[in-house]
Amino acid sequence: MRIVFAGTPDFAATALRALLSAPARNGYQLPLVFTQPDRPAGRGMKTTPSPVKTLALEHGLRIESPLTFSLKRDAAGAQAALAALVDARPDVLVVAAYGLILPQAVLDVAAGLGDAGCGPVRAINIHASLLPRWRGAAPAARAIEAGDTATGITIMQMDAGLDTGPMLLSEALPIETSDTAEMLTRRLADLGARLIVSALEAGASSGLRAALQPSEGATYAHKLDKREALLDWRQPAAVLARRVRAFDPFPVAAAQLGAMNLKVWRAEARPGRDAAPGTVVAADRHGIRVACAEGDLVITELQRAGGKRLSASDFLAGVPVPVGSRLALPGAV
Repeated sequence: MRIVFAGTPDFAATALRALLSAPARNGYQLPLVFTQPDRPAGRGMKTTPSPVKTLALEHGLRIESPLTFSLKRDAAGAQAALAALVDARPDVLVVAAYGLILPQAVLDVAAGLGDAGCGPVRAINIHASLLPRWRGAAPAARAIEAGDTATGITIMQMDAGLDTGPMLLSEALPIETSDTAEMLTRRLADLGARLIVSALEAGASSGLRAALQPSEGATYAHKLDKREALLDWRQPAAVLARRVRAFDPFPVAAAQLGAMNLKVWRAEARPGRDAAPGTVVAADRHGIRVACAEGDLVITELQRAGGKRLSASDFLAGVPVPVGSRLALPGAV
């Protein structure tokens, strides 16, 4: 089976690694890998290859990194990428968190694994939710933010829509109350890697069966934005605690105390005290306790601009936060 893989972050690299470990058993060949171009990363903003590219280089795989597949935006680059895909003669295209929109012309190139009930299975996506809930770019973070108790992986037959294609395989995964988006995504990556191997094994023996996504229950997981980071103390503490976990590792929940910008890495919701939202009602070894619309948010790990991540106890040893101080509200800074 000739597989062209398209993906970029660690989530995708986990799936690619699973495929690379399976060729001896399944006869997989990986003639081509698509991944996003190298980007600046880290404190020094050094140009860095994606995790998928790093893994592909280790295994000597051919790599293409087009800026787009859109003929309108970059006709020459898109045509070259499409030509490379055709030249690879894939049986199936496997996509995981690639980050580029794939037009129908790309989805139609592979020979296909047979008809699972909704046409030939030419392109398969590993999506980190139980579709149709949380279609879109940030399913794990949005599931935590919304207070979902479970999510999962859906192996989906791709179409021209945004995560709207028929479902081939799915499995649920509980969301723990301590899960950050990073932790949950790592567990979803492991599950997705296992399920994509299972899906390809089933496809090789015409064992895939597609099911159309229901229209009811569809939600959209908007891409995370730095403008969402500042915590709004006019919301319930339980909501803010979920946002702290959902925004780890990006964009990281934020607070502002006077002129001091803070990143909030860990926080817990607790029963409230009688104070205006944003008021510091306690600051001790247990944390910095901030009044919210409902309940208090106890910040237990934080970081000031240019500083290190510290426990609240260590932070307070160097930066006093007086009781009665007011943390800024969005729109008031």
